[in-house]
Amino acid sequence: MNTGQLSFADIDHDAFADRSLFDTTLVVVDLETTGGSSDDDVITEIGAVKIRGGEVLGEFATLVDPGREIPPQIVALTGITTAMTYDAPPIEEVLPAFAEFARGSILVAHNARFDTAFLRKSAARMNLPWPFTTSLCTVAMARRILTHEEAPSVKLSALAELFDVSVRPTHRALDDARATVDVFHRLLERVGNRGVHTLRDLTDYLPKATPAMRAKRELAAGLPHAPGVYLFRGPGDEVLYVGTAVDLRRRVTSYFSGSDTRARMGEMIALAIRVDHVVCAHDLEAGVRELTLLAAHKPVYNRKSRNPHRGWWITLTEERFPRLTVGRTPSADSIGPIAGRASAADIADVMSAAAGLRSCTQNLKRADHHFCPGDEPADSRPDPLVAHRPDLCHAASDRPQTLPDYLCRAEAARALMAGASDELLVDLHRRLERLSELRRFESAARARDRMAATVEALARCQRLRAIARLEEFVVARPDGNGGWHFSAVRYGRLAGAAHARRGVSPMPIVDAMVASASTVLAPDDDGPLSGAPSEEVALIDRWMAQPGSRLVSASGGIGLPVGSAAKWSEFARSARRARDEPDRTRY
Repeated sequence: MNTGQLSFADIDHDAFADRSLFDTTLVVVDLETTGGSSDDDVITEIGAVKIRGGEVLGEFATLVDPGREIPPQIVALTGITTAMTYDAPPIEEVLPAFAEFARGSILVAHNARFDTAFLRKSAARMNLPWPFTTSLCTVAMARRILTHEEAPSVKLSALAELFDVSVRPTHRALDDARATVDVFHRLLERVGNRGVHTLRDLTDYLPKATPAMRAKRELAAGLPHAPGVYLFRGPGDEVLYVGTAVDLRRRVTSYFSGSDTRARMGEMIALAIRVDHVVCAHDLEAGVRELTLLAAHKPVYNRKSRNPHRGWWITLTEERFPRLTVGRTPSADSIGPIAGRASAADIADVMSAAAGLRSCTQNLKRADHHFCPGDEPADSRPDPLVAHRPDLCHAASDRPQTLPDYLCRAEAARALMAGASDELLVDLHRRLERLSELRRFESAARARDRMAATVEALARCQRLRAIARLEEFVVARPDGNGGWHFSAVRYGRLAGAAHARRGVSPMPIVDAMVASASTVLAPDDDGPLSGAPSEEVALIDRWMAQPGSRLVSASGGIGLPVGSAAKWSEFARSARRARDEPDRTRY
């Protein structure tokens, strides 16, 4: 084929640089391929949308004959079968047509490095020039423009959901290109008031990789395309940073693109001289290994390592007249961990109010009774659930209380925390209904939110406790490509991990995993998690909660106590939804 057939117009990017983005013609492109490597895989579909000034000028879409079988996992992901591409044109015909469509435009793509690499490699195989030296990436834009709290994931599907775009991605090229158009426009709206109006403004605003950063991309060259843990090491062989990835090479390579704008990450990359890695069977194993490595090395560039015992625990004290306290160390009668101390204190206050436990800090070790007078008659005091006063003890009474009078309250709180009874939650809900009946809607809304937070904390801890006390169980989760991930858990610790690919009989792999799993002795710790690390048990809990997870086997039933707060989960979800609806006034 004559090189002249690929007649891309020479793009004068300097001329484009100061032109308003509103007046610039852009081609938003998306590809489907036989795999993730531009060296070994090929294009199966191209979809593109030409836009200018917020209007669609045209669309381009075609299947491409890859000249080979399409792998089953790709068929499952995209729905494009080998049979569908038999009559499709080859890339030698499609690329010149796309060239004509994109003439005089700037390319835009979601993860532009992936799409442009395939287009560039296809042109190179045909001995054709590739004049598109500039492209815009909506992944880089999203990471720069959106906060992590707003967009914890910058996948196209996640951004489409965030912006509620008109076309949702389907892993088909044209649909995904259309979704990218909407995402691109919504991102531009966010930066219009920050002085970003031209291509130069936008490229200056986006992060850039320095030459020194790009030179270090070779540190990722030997990493596999597999899940695992990576460790950046410094000049003294010290561990600078530890992270996890579903694709080690892709994740580590991203550090050298300048997409991470955090100053400490740039400093870390400048110091790094080597990247070590550990391949794992799946993301749960990687997460658990990361926790272990963080505890062992305490890397200075990991924020996690600065708080190895994160989380607060609400504990029922062993005082003569017990009360609820908040601290870092749990006991047998504790719930947690809870992310913030203020949140933990608020939940402790709700439970203390429900049970009538004292909230004063007076030392009562030698007292035979507890007398905490209120400032006003008991029947006129405000409900402490919604109007707690710092100087009013929840156990305040107009008469002395004997120890037997008080201990039944402590037992009620203990039963609530252990999941043996939810009577206190029933009582809290009655108070909530009463506030609503009295049309005290603002007080009811505050009480609803506090009760929902209490339910969520109790339910979570009771789930973690159930996991930590089971001798052994095996959980399976789909890998997304027709195979299965497996985890063997013993007393709240990940003891084994395995992966069965599509078409491989899974049970022999499960049997081998269980046989070679780490031995975990029965715990002698009477704490809420029987001595298991809370972060590890929480990772296991989240992994099990993912859609499609299945229990393969268990040494005993995985269940929750009859009075578990899980029964109130729907109330908590409804409360959260109501809280997020500003016009809602009733609980």
